[in-house]
Formats: sequence, structure tokens, C-alpha cells
Amino acid sequence: MNNQELLTLCIKGNKQAQHLLYKQYAAQMLGVCYRYVKDIEDAEDILQEGFIKVFCNLHQFRNKGELGAWIRKIMVNTAITYIKKHNRYKKDILIDNIVLHPVSEENPEIGLDVKDIVETIRQIPSHYQLIFNLVAVEGYEYSEICVLLNMNLNTARSQYNRARAILIELLRKKESNIIKNHAGEI
Repeated sequence: MNNQELLTLCIKGNKQAQHLLYKQYAAQMLGVCYRYVKDIEDAEDILQEGFIKVFCNLHQFRNKGELGAWIRKIMVNTAITYIKKHNRYKKDILIDNIVLHPVSEENPEIGLDVKDIVETIRQIPSHYQLIFNLVAVEGYEYSEICVLLNMNLNTARSQYNRARAILIELLRKKESNIIKNHAGEI
């Protein structure tokens, strides 16, 4: 069965087709959801809510672009809605008029693997992590983020820059520890 046939059956409410579509994208989309929240249970909730939205709105997909990208956008928007709705995350995104430290523009070359970098991104405070993921990972423009999160442009930019600075600092510490541990083995 090709993707178009699968989509047609999903739109008609065929449970087997919907299950196939879910299985095809669930693992990848769980990773997307997990980037925005601090625990896997919340990510799983977002995934479920997101797929409900996917199946309810699948008739709006016009085959202009990749289906996975369309589903990913729904998951990101569902994650943002989830964060706004749940009290444990609200305090993280309601900081609009804070003063942030200046940020260096340097681009360090740090020799860590992807797993280390992903784990380090998860250590960034939630409000910075949200903005960082939207800009650096998802490719959102600041203007889009301002609409999604109801914040001003300067706040979005400064939070991204601060997230980047925190990430650089954490990665440098992690790399320094790796170098120290490696030197101790020699």
C-alpha cells in the first residue's frame, strides 16, 4: 500500500490504516515531543494528543511537502499548547521582561557526539530550551515564535541567545571533563 492509499484509508477512519500511520511516525515524533518537555510521560501525552489532531485534520494535508514534516509541525504546536496549559511549565514561558546577560557570538568547535549534545540541550532551563528547539532544531522564525508564545521579538531573540550561551558553557564543561578523564587514562 502506498502513502496515498494509506492516507485515503486513514481519512475514511480505517483503524488499521491509522495504526500503520501511527507506527510509521510514532517513534520519530516522540523524540520531537520529548525535546520540549522534561519527562517522557509528558512527551507521550503530547504524542497522543498530537496524533488525535493528525487524524482529525488529515483531510487538510494536500500532499504539498512531506507528510512527516506536516505531522512534525502538528507535534510541535501540540507541545507548545501542552506547555502553555500545564502549570509546571507555565512559569517557564511567562518571563517576558527579564534582563539577560550579554552573549558571545563565538562558535566553539566541541568534539562531542550527538547523544551528548542532545542530553546537554535537555539541561537548559525549560523556557530557554523551548526557544532553542524552535529556532535551532525546528527552524522557526522569531516572528512565528512570537505569535506561538505571545512574546515580543526582542524577548524571543534574547532567550535564544541566552539558551545558546548556556548550551555552549555546558558543552565546554562536558568536553573539559572528557579531556580530563582521557588524560587520566594515559
